[in-house]
Amino acid sequence: MDNTTPENKPVKRIEDSKVRYTLREMRRNKNAYAMLFPYFFLFIFLTAIPVIMALPIGFTNFNMVNFPPKFVGIENFQTLFMEDEVFLLSIQNTLVFALITGPLSYVLCFLLAWFINQLPGHLKTIFTFIFYAPTLAGNIYATWQLVFSGDAYGLANAYLMDMGILNRSYEWLIDGDTILGVVIIVQLWISLGAGFLAIRAGFQGIPRDRYEAGAIEGIKTRAQELLYITIPAMGPQLLFAAVMQITASFAAGDVSRFLTAFPTTDYRAHSIMNHAFDYGSLRFEMGYASAICFILFFSMLLANWGIKKVLGKYLDA
Repeated sequence: MDNTTPENKPVKRIEDSKVRYTLREMRRNKNAYAMLFPYFFLFIFLTAIPVIMALPIGFTNFNMVNFPPKFVGIENFQTLFMEDEVFLLSIQNTLVFALITGPLSYVLCFLLAWFINQLPGHLKTIFTFIFYAPTLAGNIYATWQLVFSGDAYGLANAYLMDMGILNRSYEWLIDGDTILGVVIIVQLWISLGAGFLAIRAGFQGIPRDRYEAGAIEGIKTRAQELLYITIPAMGPQLLFAAVMQITASFAAGDVSRFLTAFPTTDYRAHSIMNHAFDYGSLRFEMGYASAICFILFFSMLLANWGIKKVLGKYLDA
């Protein structure tokens, strides 16, 4: 006897049709899925599985020597929030860092991509490479160490002393009052990564007939085109770029670690990611490090949920 009520049958048919449509599209695009398979394989085994493992390991005392890990319940999380003052400071630094670099880098990606889109064809390629190149440079930290070197030969000190703003060299990478600001500047410089390319692709993918139709409807200025045509047509790219930029700002740790000493002076630029690196890669306390990583992962989920709430209205545009 069929227990399915008449009200549920249409819903079931719709779900079955969606499944059949998805399978049909996957068979039709099997070559594309075959090309994506290496990435998904590496993502699953190098990212997804370690993230899933972090939660149960976070409830253990595991130092990679004593095996098996000893279950300690929520002790690691209690220690983090009740006793670990450096972790609490790292939360503050990470929030400041993310609230500044995340939105600023996102706006910077959008404005530069919009500016490049106004240029002739050959200049678009050149300027896209120029702005994207810092994310590929392996010696970018050495360059910025030269800029903010604490002696008179550092570029920042040299120019500021020549202009009479400073009367002596300043220790930009050691002084606790400036170290976080320097790290933020360098992070903004190298932030034009995948999000920037996604927005560039979004600009390229808008059909010209939309702008022609907008002109007929009364849209005249570039600002009106940007507000009423461009942004609504780039919902998926804007959402992807926002997720990438905010996630990168929360997970940033390499900048302060490679640019300055580790740990930084008075932990003034110590992020959650730096704290996880300290306990995971240097002290090999994997249980404690996993608890830190899980808190960071949960914070990223909340941030991404907020981004989707804000930009989700453009996805169906």
